[in-house]
Amino acid sequence: MTPSRTRTRTALATAAALALPLLATALAPAAQAAPKPGDRHHVDCSAPAGGDGSVRHPWNTLAQANAHPYGPGDRLLLKRGTTCTGTLAPQGAGSAAYPFTIADYGDAAGRAVVDGAGAHDAVLLANTRYVRLTRLEITNAAAPGSERNGVRLRLADYGAARGITLDHLSIHDVRGGDYKTLTGSSAVHIAVEGTDVPSWYEGLEIHHNDIRDVDREGIYFKSRFSKRDLVGNQQDPVAYPGAWTPSRGVRVHHNTLTSIASDGIKLDTTSGARVDHNRIDGFQLRSPSANAGIWTFNTDDTTIEYNEVSGGGNTKDGMSFDADGASRNTVFQYNNSHDNKGGFLLICPYSGARTLGTVARYNVSVDDGARLIQNCWGPIIDTKIYNNTFVNRTTTPAYLVQDDAGSPATTRHEIAVSNNIFVNEGAAGGYGFKNPTPGLAFSHNLFHGIAMTRPNPGGVEADPLLRPDLRLGAGSPALSAGTLIADNGGRDWFGNAVSATATPNIGAYAGAGLK
Repeated sequence: MTPSRTRTRTALATAAALALPLLATALAPAAQAAPKPGDRHHVDCSAPAGGDGSVRHPWNTLAQANAHPYGPGDRLLLKRGTTCTGTLAPQGAGSAAYPFTIADYGDAAGRAVVDGAGAHDAVLLANTRYVRLTRLEITNAAAPGSERNGVRLRLADYGAARGITLDHLSIHDVRGGDYKTLTGSSAVHIAVEGTDVPSWYEGLEIHHNDIRDVDREGIYFKSRFSKRDLVGNQQDPVAYPGAWTPSRGVRVHHNTLTSIASDGIKLDTTSGARVDHNRIDGFQLRSPSANAGIWTFNTDDTTIEYNEVSGGGNTKDGMSFDADGASRNTVFQYNNSHDNKGGFLLICPYSGARTLGTVARYNVSVDDGARLIQNCWGPIIDTKIYNNTFVNRTTTPAYLVQDDAGSPATTRHEIAVSNNIFVNEGAAGGYGFKNPTPGLAFSHNLFHGIAMTRPNPGGVEADPLLRPDLRLGAGSPALSAGTLIADNGGRDWFGNAVSATATPNIGAYAGAGLK
């Protein structure tokens, strides 16, 4: 054999050897993507006993569902059109990539119902993370008057509970007693208990839920890890001894709350929370205590915007919004407040607490009663109330400002009320000032139809030529008549841009006058 042939055969053999792995790869079946983890578990409380949780043989009690440990990607599904009685308290947690989901299944028209039947909680999610609770109907009406909840989130010596979502739930007829406590009574109750390990919620989202006919609270937060200088003695330091450890990334949005005995939405020990696009219709209806529509306590950097709040049932508070004790940098903007017997805004530190950095801007208030703004006793620092429109057509408040904050000589009291429209279209009178103190500063406001009980505190008395939608008509004396305010939010209640340099209008409308 010639050397050339030998070289040729060697090259072919080498090429063949190199080709074999490629050929094997081409002939091998295509690689399959790793299946998502998680199992489906089914509950049908009308099914026969002895089921294994499969869709054909579902569990038929909540006790069976509670006994199973759940993990990432698992789904616990309750059958539509059926009712389970007792407490749903599943154990386990999901992961960031694969949350544990509690939802419904089946083709029935009705929802899957969890009826607490007088238990402390209809649904309890304790010491867990990455869980989504969705599309269930939840009620807890039996044996009214005891402490109970619709849905309760509970942490105790757990650390960070991340990634919990409550959405598209129907929660109704939760008939608890008047217990404003760490453990109840609420439609949605978010609590941090424990004594040793600071715990908090991270990225908690509560949205698109329908909440109605609840005694006591609508959506309520409370934490034992909430002690700091700002709160003073307003909160019992023995019962709440832990250093302030706020929940972060909380958002409460697009919920509807109707016929609530006391508070609508109350935030406590949060930082950077956003409460937006909620509708509250009827609160402070069946409670002897003081309550408000949406309020903060012991919080930092809360934004409350694009909410509609009405139906505050009495004047023991009973206003739409409240920055309470130890609330720092709370912004109320672009909200619609109307027909609340208590009024529009409360700013309320006491017992050594301080409230600071509150801003209320570009809101509208129609037929809010008793007093439009009330300040409690205690230090209220660096508060700005500007470019709001207040109109009273059928209700005439006794006070424009009920100022109860200035009794002690040591109380700091810094409230600037600027660029607001105050209009009374009803009976003459009202809109007085109770105990105004030197720290209450008025500037560039417009008053119309108001019989002042004191001299004009700062502004003009004229008809603002409001249109029915509360925009300004052409020739309004409120056009370009305000005072420039830094960091004004950049837009008005109607969505118009607000200049950072041009003289603003008075009121919640920043556009041109309309013919």
